[in-house]
Amino acid sequence: MLSSIILLALSVLPVILLMVFIYRQDKYQKEPIKSLAKAFIGGMIAIPLDILIVGFINNIWMSNTVFYNAFWEAGIPEEFSKFIIFMVLIWWDKNFDEYMDGIVYASFIGLGFACVENIMYVFGAASESLGSGIGTGVVRALLSVPGHFLFGVVMGYFLALAKFSKGKRLVYLMSGLLLAMLAHGLFDWLLMVTNVVPALGGIIYIVFLWGDIKLWKLGLKYINKQQENSRQQAQEAMLADAEYQINQSGTGYDSEYKRIDWNAGDR
Repeated sequence: MLSSIILLALSVLPVILLMVFIYRQDKYQKEPIKSLAKAFIGGMIAIPLDILIVGFINNIWMSNTVFYNAFWEAGIPEEFSKFIIFMVLIWWDKNFDEYMDGIVYASFIGLGFACVENIMYVFGAASESLGSGIGTGVVRALLSVPGHFLFGVVMGYFLALAKFSKGKRLVYLMSGLLLAMLAHGLFDWLLMVTNVVPALGGIIYIVFLWGDIKLWKLGLKYINKQQENSRQQAQEAMLADAEYQINQSGTGYDSEYKRIDWNAGDR
């Protein structure tokens, strides 16, 4: 019983920490818990959707190569599943109303997916031995769960641009999907190929770590950009609302944007 609690905590804790992190990055208008829960549960639902897509791909074309396993059984179907969930559950949600929201919701979808996947892998490894389960949990907490989080950041950044930049909507939608697939595929390929080519395993793993650091830097850069875009978006809305209220009544205005803590982004 105790071992199961330890394994479950090891599986879920990194997911919770990253959810708290990205929630705190939404500086100006926090998303309602109901919508966040919908995104997280949607990420869980993406698991069976991913299984269906992988089965469909395998019926058409199947290979035992590392590239196939990394891209066609992981990166491509998993990110496509998350993309579908986002478009079905989040795209039309009234609370998806600022740039930072794209990253927040896509990250929650990715973490919902990672949570289920983590539990499956950790408890699967623990069926061999408790040590294997704990080892798997630690490795996935450091690599796989943050990976799903960062793929969500990349996808969500472009989905927000698609939402609020109508002139290039299709370009941004496809950019978000394809770049998330590429990042995920390369992430898995580099990890898998270290086992296939042990002679170069050390060098390849160094390349993987370099790429992982770059992905973190890119993700944080995208978060900072969308925080600033959200701030500008809210300021523009406030000014437009002020002008409308003044034109209507000639006496100031009352807007939800007045309640925004404009110094939040500097803390």
